[in-house]
Amino acid sequence: MLRQRGGHEASLLSVSVSAVHTSTSMSLQQRCLYTHSLVLVVTLLLLTATSGDSDAVQNIITAVLGHSVTFRCPLNHSTPVDGLYIQRVQNDKPDEFINGFYIGRPVTVSSEYWDRTKVNETELSVEMRNISVSDEGLYKCVVIINKKPKISMILLKVTAEYSVPTIMKDCSKPGDGGAGKSCQLSCSAVGGYPQSTVRWTGLNQSLTNVIYNRSSADNESKTWTINQTIMHNCDQPANISCAVGGAVSHTITICETESFPSVVIAAITVVFVFLFLLLIFVVVMKYFFRGRQTSVTGYEAPGAGEFGDSSK
Repeated sequence: MLRQRGGHEASLLSVSVSAVHTSTSMSLQQRCLYTHSLVLVVTLLLLTATSGDSDAVQNIITAVLGHSVTFRCPLNHSTPVDGLYIQRVQNDKPDEFINGFYIGRPVTVSSEYWDRTKVNETELSVEMRNISVSDEGLYKCVVIINKKPKISMILLKVTAEYSVPTIMKDCSKPGDGGAGKSCQLSCSAVGGYPQSTVRWTGLNQSLTNVIYNRSSADNESKTWTINQTIMHNCDQPANISCAVGGAVSHTITICETESFPSVVIAAITVVFVFLFLLLIFVVVMKYFFRGRQTSVTGYEAPGAGEFGDSSK
């Protein structure tokens, strides 16, 4: 019995060690996906635990920052209802009343939601306008039927499109013809939500190193600004772009090969300028001497006419 127990504990220990090794060797992208999946699982568990046995329907709705969203309570519209209201679920706090109606009873709406919510008793829905990031979270829809509440949970997600990313390049060329060339590339975008990352297209990732990566959220709007700078070692010309969220930058070309070194091009330019100036000088001097020769040939000595008359 003890031997079996010891073997069982040893197997558990080996599984734990294997799990730790797998977790340690997990790539950053896999960790992000794992964390995201864990958040979704916890959210679904929270929805289930909150709704209890009320046969609630869990809905996930998405709203664009600054726009409107409609909370629709899942119910057969032919069923008469006594009332409906939306509450926001808050951690360690009582649920916050948003808006709603109850037949025969007045409802009190806070100033925060009075001007930007509207109840539709026919559609059994509540519209919320001018959505902000702070509105994101879990909501409870309560429908009163025969004086009994029917509860469903709604998860509101807020999104905001990032600006078109700004992409810049600064390429050095220590060698001729592109040999040993490298480019410092920067990509930045603002005003987006949720937080995102920079994605590069057209680059050989094995030749790329990240030298700067920063994300910051605005204190008021809670939207994000994303910046990244990388160093890319050139191996061939490439057309590249960067993307943040769903926004994509324009395409630029990097690591172009030069047909002539810049020093040769500069030398040729200097020679052409010199020849052009020399040609102008020759033309000017030619016209100058031609005019001088004409003036000397047409010169007549003074008194020449008088000698001619005396011979008569």
